[in-house]
Amino acid sequence: MDIRLLNRNEQPPINLLLLADPSQTIVEDYLDRGTCYIAECNTEVVGVYVLLPTRPETIELVNIAVEEEHQGRGIGKRLVTDAVHRAKRNGYTTIEVGTGNSSIGQLALYQKCGFRMTGIDRGYFIRHYEEAIFENGIQCRDRVRLSQDL
Repeated sequence: MDIRLLNRNEQPPINLLLLADPSQTIVEDYLDRGTCYIAECNTEVVGVYVLLPTRPETIELVNIAVEEEHQGRGIGKRLVTDAVHRAKRNGYTTIEVGTGNSSIGQLALYQKCGFRMTGIDRGYFIRHYEEAIFENGIQCRDRVRLSQDL
């Protein structure tokens, strides 16, 4: 598997990005402001992530997704690790990520990759998404913030 920068003449894998964030408006907004990377296996796009500078020396991993049929194979961990390494190489001192309170697998993954919880934005998904989101039988209401010093 190779992870590379999405070329300017390529369309971002919107359907894949929408697996991680159901709001096309929000996805398009951070695609315009961030940098998109894709993971390929034999020219097939199997994963994606987007990095977005947010403050001086701080960058946020705003979207990370793996095609459903390729999940459970360590691709997500490789994407997170790649994002951390790219952020560090580009001079950032902090990388942040936010995920839903119901995203149990993602919360575990980020912590396994060295992220620590820094806060909870209560009601974030209620305020910013028109339709209710459910994962693992839990309503996604709050955004859990995590960060890692680089």
